[in-house]
Formats: sequence, structure tokens, C-alpha cells
Amino acid sequence: MPNGHAQSYCDVVDALAAVLATAGVRGTIAATLNAADPWGFDLDDIPGAVFHAVTEGAAWLCMPGRPDIRLLPGDVVLLPTGTAHVLAGAPGASTVPFDRAAAERALATGEELHVGCGEPQTRILCASYQQDPAITLPLLALLPDPLHIPATGASTTLDTTLRLLAQEISRPAPGSAAVLDRIVDILFVQVLRAWLTAADPASQGPSWLGALTDPVAGPALAALHTRPGTDWTVASLAAATGVSRATLARRFLATVGDTPAAHLTRWRMDLAAQRLRDSDDTVGAIARSLGYTSEYAFNRAFTRDRGIAPGRYRARSRGRLTTLPEGETAG
Repeated sequence: MPNGHAQSYCDVVDALAAVLATAGVRGTIAATLNAADPWGFDLDDIPGAVFHAVTEGAAWLCMPGRPDIRLLPGDVVLLPTGTAHVLAGAPGASTVPFDRAAAERALATGEELHVGCGEPQTRILCASYQQDPAITLPLLALLPDPLHIPATGASTTLDTTLRLLAQEISRPAPGSAAVLDRIVDILFVQVLRAWLTAADPASQGPSWLGALTDPVAGPALAALHTRPGTDWTVASLAAATGVSRATLARRFLATVGDTPAAHLTRWRMDLAAQRLRDSDDTVGAIARSLGYTSEYAFNRAFTRDRGIAPGRYRARSRGRLTTLPEGETAG
């Protein structure tokens, strides 16, 4: 692999890792379905993203106004916004509402959720994902809906992870719930990798996620995401990326859909919101770590972005916004 391509790939990895570490996309196993024809499930009113992986047999994914998709063994599909859909043995099959309570009871005992009569032919692993609400930088919403990765396009690591998930579900042991959730988190990263590698994310329209593979915007995004406390300017970012200021400004706006300064500010505010909620760092310490030379400047930027002062945001996010006066910024 040429050095330029290797560096570009490293930039993608660095930027994606930084966002994934902060975005807090976490997965939970929802069910293991074991189905015998004829069968069908209605799945609606689902918060977050939904993931299905067919390990045996075949199924149909049906969504209103979309072409039906046949899912074969090894296929995975992600519905990033939890769009209402049907899983069935055949298009047009009779369906029943998905029983979440029954699925949870089955998982707790290491069993599967059975549907239909007779010998099961199809086995499906189902999971759900949620993104940290403090993070406004979109991630799930930027993905195709649905994101279908056929077994023929899946990596060997994705296939191995699915097998590991199936084994852990079938043989529950102490700590299985924690292990399953971590495996599901790994699956999400592998699905993102497969999409970034096989598809043309830029065809989805301007977005930071699609721009990760751009030879100009990708390295710039990596710099902003991994070093948010640096006093970045278009000139310094262009120098770090190895292009002219005009090229960077033009390419960044075209692929990301925003300017480097606006993107950096949004990223800094997301990091600040998370630290205000989850850490005991003072507002001043958070401001300095994110490149603000004064607490006042940070307070103005945060209030403009979130509509509330940092101290009040911290109190509200911890459920104790009761006595802080307007404008209070205590850490």
C-alpha cells in the first residue's frame, strides 16, 4: 500500500476512533429469534438504531415505501433511526407485534424467542443502539437507512464476531450480559468499517462521516477530532494536511458541509457537554483543555450553542438544577 493511502487510512481510523469514543454509541442485545415458517414480526416505535444478523436460514426485511430485502446467512442490516419494519419468512406474511418482554425473558435464561410452528429454519440475532444525547454531532443519522451488508461483502472479522456473539448467547455464564454488550459495540464498529470500505459514503451527501475517506478533508477531520484543544486556523490546519488554505476551505465545505471552524466548535461543545455532565473538572479546566484562552469566551460559546450556561447545564444534566442563579458558571 502506498504511503499516501496508508496515511489516509490512519487518518480515517484516528478520526472515527475519536468520535466513537465520545459519541457513546452503545448496543444491547434485544433478542435471538428462532423462526419456523410461516412467521412475521412487526417492529415499530423503536428508539435508536436496530441491528439484525441472520445466522441461519433466510428472512425478508420489509419497510414501507422501500424495496423488500432478502437476508441470507451472514447478512447484517442496520436501521440507524429505528425505522418501523417487518421481519418475516416471506413478503406479505401475516405478522404479530414483536414481544420485547418475552425476548428479554428468553435472553435472561439463555433461550431463544420462538415464533411459528414446526421445525425452525431461521435464526436471527437482534440488537439496538443508542447514542449519547449530549453529543450533537450526528453519527447514526448519517448512515443509509437501511444499511445492508451482504455476507459476500462482510469481512472475516465481522463473521467471526457474529459467531462469537451466537456462542455467548447460547451458553450464558456469569458476566454474559456485559460480554454481549461489548460484542455488540464491536459489531457496530465493524459495520461502519465495512460501509466505509465498500461503499461511496460521499454519495450520501456532505457529512463528516462520508468525508473521512476524502484525501483532503479526512486528515483535517482527524486533526480536529484528535486535537480539539489546538488553536486551529485554516492556515495551520492546511499546513498539517499538506494542502493550500484555499484547497482545504473549498474541499472541507464541499465534503463535510461546514467550515473547519464551525465543525471544530461543535465538536468542542460536545466534548464540553459530556465532561460537564460526567466529570468534576472545573469549567475553567474544561475551557483551557479545549483551546479557550478565557473562561468567559468559553462560557459565551457554550451558552450560544446549548442555550444554557455551563454551570447550569452541569446541574441540569445531573438532575440538581434548583438554586443556581442565571449566568452562574461554577464548576
